[in-house]
Amino acid sequence: MNRKLFITALASLIVGTSAFAQEAPKGMKLFLLIGQSNMAGRGKVENQDKVENSNIFMLAKDLKWVVAKDPVHFDKGAAGVGLCSEFARDIHKADPKSNIGLIPCAMGGSSLDQWQPGKPLYTTAVARAKEAMKQGTLAGILWHQGESDAKPELITTYPTRFETMIKQLRTELGAENVPVLIGEVIPGHGNHDAVNVALAETAKNTPTAALVSSADLGKKQLHYDSADYRSLGKRYAEVFLKMVKK
Repeated sequence: MNRKLFITALASLIVGTSAFAQEAPKGMKLFLLIGQSNMAGRGKVENQDKVENSNIFMLAKDLKWVVAKDPVHFDKGAAGVGLCSEFARDIHKADPKSNIGLIPCAMGGSSLDQWQPGKPLYTTAVARAKEAMKQGTLAGILWHQGESDAKPELITTYPTRFETMIKQLRTELGAENVPVLIGEVIPGHGNHDAVNVALAETAKNTPTAALVSSADLGKKQLHYDSADYRSLGKRYAEVFLKMVKK
């Protein structure tokens, strides 16, 4: 290739690359995603999950904003489709002029005690949320956890331990009135039904919080499949939109 052709090809490559690059806009609606594997997502990425929306972004592991695509989380190699993508699509659909920013922080296998103030997962979530808030306003906190606390002695103390964590988290983020969405774990699996009773009490005792039902989802397993994650994401969005309408 002669020099002229080389320069032309290089210029085309640069233009093509910048066409795919997209700077995250200011003023995004931000959503903090915390909990364990069912928040991170373990569903198979299917064709419909590969469709990107240029108004929905995610904060990558390196704290760079990129257009969101599954898997949004990066906690483990098994990360896949989760509830947050469908949630974001429905939130954007309700307000097409908005830009959505997802802040993935969930960690598979984590217990509620690992999310207490001062622990690494909590500290990392606060740091990532504060970085994200340079580009927008925290609009919601999505929590899906409980499988690792499905033991009688942990279930009974769950509401109190969650209240301690979320109160401090809201204080550090200046998010005292930001909605908190608490998802049920898959019913019928082990002690999950008892966990869901505790999660309902947790939502009731937490200011500006609401429970998201997982009824009829999950087939009594530990993880949802891709279709159920999408359904759960829609339920999170429906609950959130009702909360902010009041």
